[in-house]
Amino acid sequence: MKTYTYTEKKDTRSGFGAGLAELGRTNPNVVALCADLIGSLKMDEFIKENPERFFQIGIAEANMMGIAAGLTIGGKIPFTGTFANFSTGRVYDQIRQSIAYSDKNVKICASHAGLTLGEDGATHQILEDIGLMKMLPGMTVINPCDYNQTKAATIAIAEHKGPVYLRFGRPSVPIFTPADQKFEIGKALQLTEGADVTIVATGHLVWEALEASKALYEKGITAEVIDIHTIKPLDAKAIIDSVSKTGCIVTAEEHNIMGGLGESVARVLATNKPTPQEFIGTNDTFGESGTPAQLMDKYGLNAEAIVKACETVIKRK
Repeated sequence: MKTYTYTEKKDTRSGFGAGLAELGRTNPNVVALCADLIGSLKMDEFIKENPERFFQIGIAEANMMGIAAGLTIGGKIPFTGTFANFSTGRVYDQIRQSIAYSDKNVKICASHAGLTLGEDGATHQILEDIGLMKMLPGMTVINPCDYNQTKAATIAIAEHKGPVYLRFGRPSVPIFTPADQKFEIGKALQLTEGADVTIVATGHLVWEALEASKALYEKGITAEVIDIHTIKPLDAKAIIDSVSKTGCIVTAEEHNIMGGLGESVARVLATNKPTPQEFIGTNDTFGESGTPAQLMDKYGLNAEAIVKACETVIKRK
């Protein structure tokens, strides 16, 4: 089986910062807005090189979304930056009315998503954001898995016409995708081949899925791991082709199973190829304060939980 290794760990928010800085050098229409979290969003380099293209809005996230929408009218490509909770839940009405409804070319860039925000606790750990954003007509939803993929996604969405929600995180995670990758919106990536079970994962859970595939291989089970970096539009063909070989599937995400990747996959399967499915994600709950590792273990968002789900779903074939 194909295995993946890494030599470095880095936070995906730094991948966003690197991608934004690159866009500052190559695309004069890119502008950035922040809600008083420059350091947390790693926007420092962009600001240093392009001070005239940066707008510090302060702790006024709703205003930030309205300003971003207005900037698109003049041909600018605004990238907004704040925590995922404040990028979605706090400003949902402004996104719906001012950005999505009028198809404004705003890139909503959201850091510190999911449980791995850690010690800040449940009020900041949004686990509903993917569901909120994917339900908006015309909204593209992207959740990359490591530093390199986040950098590539940040650069790619500047060329996409229309609103985008780009989700990334705080903790350092393995870098295992190529530095020179071409990011294609809506195109899933098959990371391993397998005949017994399909694992589709997104964000931080992609590495855990790869670790699970190694553990399963030692048990004589081959898992096909697919990186779903784009949750909307979803690569339905990649999912259907894979389950046609394996006959069962596990979905894995750092998000509530109600409204996330798993439900999108279930809809694809229900309407095209009904298939046994198990879900890895939080189950109708808020988070709590703790280290990222503690929380991922407590809520079953790790390789061990994926292995158990795979063993369960295989029995259902």
